[in-house]
Amino acid sequence: MTPKERVLAALSHREPDRVPTGEIGVDAPVVEQALGRPTLYRSKWREQVALWEGRRDEVVADYQRTTVEMARRFQWDFVPVGLCPENEPVPTRPRMLDEYTWEDDGYVRRYSPIGGGNVMTMAYPELTWDDLEKRAAEPVTIDDSQLEVVRYVVRELGDSHFILGKGGDNSFPYGVLGMEGILMRMIEDPAFVHRLTEIETERSIALNDALLAAGCDGVLLGTDYCDNRGPVMGPARFEEFVLPALRRLCAAVHRQGKFFIKHSDGNNWPILPAMVGIGIDGLQGIQPAIGMDLLRLKELFGPQLCLFGGVDVDVLVAGKPDDARRQVAYAIRHAGTGGGLAIVSGNTITGDVRLENYDAMLAALRELGSYPLSVPDLGPAVLPGEGRGELVA
Repeated sequence: MTPKERVLAALSHREPDRVPTGEIGVDAPVVEQALGRPTLYRSKWREQVALWEGRRDEVVADYQRTTVEMARRFQWDFVPVGLCPENEPVPTRPRMLDEYTWEDDGYVRRYSPIGGGNVMTMAYPELTWDDLEKRAAEPVTIDDSQLEVVRYVVRELGDSHFILGKGGDNSFPYGVLGMEGILMRMIEDPAFVHRLTEIETERSIALNDALLAAGCDGVLLGTDYCDNRGPVMGPARFEEFVLPALRRLCAAVHRQGKFFIKHSDGNNWPILPAMVGIGIDGLQGIQPAIGMDLLRLKELFGPQLCLFGGVDVDVLVAGKPDDARRQVAYAIRHAGTGGGLAIVSGNTITGDVRLENYDAMLAALRELGSYPLSVPDLGPAVLPGEGRGELVA
């Protein structure tokens, strides 16, 4: 089978020749170790500064080259791609408030040099109903230059690999209002949240349509709904405010005969039946360590849902190669029968992941993941560190 055929079989709940694999992102420190060269790909602050300095074409070329090289280095079956920055004649640099803080269209954002090097939004503009209608009137256009990485990867790998577009997902648009802001407005002004979500969903559909038209085989939507304890809102509010938008996004992808994979890490149990009920094809972001057990997921949703997971990021960061191998064995043993499984990390490959552990995960997949399955019981999958214990009872 080709890598693409492998993923298509798993998504269709048929047994491929081997359980497929891939990732939705690998941060620059791990990429640089694996490829033996520097990169701007997912380098966060370095990438942001390069864009402000007018080096957009350098960033895009790096994403093109690095995406293809990673797919070959790690022997992925699905390959993630997304939109790149528009080719502007003059780059727009925001107003800097200090070395790592800036203002951008009313949002105050700050880069954190520690804790993964992420950008946090520190302040949000106060949006009114007039602002919403102005937002609704803005044309939704995807500039052709934003598809340069997608088209390159499709040209290089599209015949052989499943190309997974990292799509638009404003089914829960907390990025517009902030988490506290949107949850409060659900209570104080629910009509405002419904209208905002409607507007943002239209924009997301346009983005996803562009990715699919450029050659992607499916899309992955990345908005989180949960933390490790559970959903950030009750199931009733989820079904009122979020689920209708998610249903529209899913239906728009299915109308084109493509696949819809939902990323949502954290404890999704209270809302997962609703998500499965609207027809999502796959779930990514599965964290066994917090109770998202692949055995139980397979038992409850096996015929309906392809599971993209198996190995906790914490294991890849702080565990040993044998820990990763045990988690792969557990996942394949309990969730691989009949297809419907891809071995993937529980989120993304963060910069502090040990390359030897990720390589061990992939080696275990190649050793244990061929059909017909015959996977030995390697014992419980364990968490690294003090107080190691079973991930599942």
